[in-house]
Amino acid sequence: MTTSLIQTAPASALALQSWDGIPDGTHYLPSSTENVLWGALPCAADRPVLSIDSGADVTIDTISHEGILEDQGRDPLAFFGSHGVQEHLVLEDAIELAASNIQRLAGGLGPHVVTGPIAVKGARAGDLLKITVLETTPRVPYGVISSRHGRGALNGEYPLGPGPYSAFATVRDAEDGTPSGWLPLRPGAEPSVHFPLKPFLGIMGVAVNGAQRPHSVPPGNHGGNIDINLLTAGSSLYLPVQVPDALAYVGDPHFAQGDGEVSLTAMEASLRVRLRFDVIPQDEAVRNFGVLSGPMAQTPEFLVPTGMDEDLDTAVQNCVRAAVALLQARYNMDPSLAYAYLSAATDFNISQVVDLVKGVHARIRVEDFLR
Repeated sequence: MTTSLIQTAPASALALQSWDGIPDGTHYLPSSTENVLWGALPCAADRPVLSIDSGADVTIDTISHEGILEDQGRDPLAFFGSHGVQEHLVLEDAIELAASNIQRLAGGLGPHVVTGPIAVKGARAGDLLKITVLETTPRVPYGVISSRHGRGALNGEYPLGPGPYSAFATVRDAEDGTPSGWLPLRPGAEPSVHFPLKPFLGIMGVAVNGAQRPHSVPPGNHGGNIDINLLTAGSSLYLPVQVPDALAYVGDPHFAQGDGEVSLTAMEASLRVRLRFDVIPQDEAVRNFGVLSGPMAQTPEFLVPTGMDEDLDTAVQNCVRAAVALLQARYNMDPSLAYAYLSAATDFNISQVVDLVKGVHARIRVEDFLR
């Protein structure tokens, strides 16, 4: 399992357009207008744009919302061109979506572009859908980090000007040859601040019951905009299935994000991902994880239960409860001892504080329970 980065691709692939490099026989979902929702998440009433068997791999293109939003002109050619991006490096599917007749603001919708839904045959309520990230490949060599009024951790303090603030970040090698994100110290200066690239999807989820599509911003027990930066290649997300065939979806691609995502967005940029979708039957799911009420992630190192609420204190409490319940179910650990272990050995991280519903995730070391 690898994470591809722009510098490893040939020059002709610096912009990974729809269908570029897709082998015959691949389950592939391009982010064309008929395959995406803009600002909302799927519900039970939505028809799938792709149907697969459990265990199948799917290659999916995603589009970042940064650079196509109304407050940025809804014209990615002009927006990215103003930052020196040549036309051939702007994604054609982003241009097509921005030029479409989707009235996002009039419908009170969120900013995110969501690819799907995907029907995973046989998934039923009570099962878990396991989404494993096999590969993440940047589609462009740049990204955007924004803050907007009424949003972010310092709402009312930033942005400093009257409108939105968008920092343009580039992708190039650091001195040690590691592909990195780069920002300048001051506007207009040469980029001199670099940080690691760890591409992941901020949105992975399953459809909710009913005929009402959820807003794309707040996460919940359906997953959605959970923004857990551990979900890089090699990691998995488990989601409680709510509707027949799960109706999975992904979006909100990032090249990098710090825990908290404090300014509102992180290094937002479009990704191509290869994911595997597995249905975990209810009895097996309960045996391994207990009864999950919300998303749970797993990396090669960690079990990652989550907690969410509009109040950060309550989100932390929900995450601790989920962690205790997980240790009870998976290892038959006494709850008081589990609570003590978590205090001594487990980090509780803030996933994000900017999505109306705040998120917290725990990192329980798997090796601590190996004999």
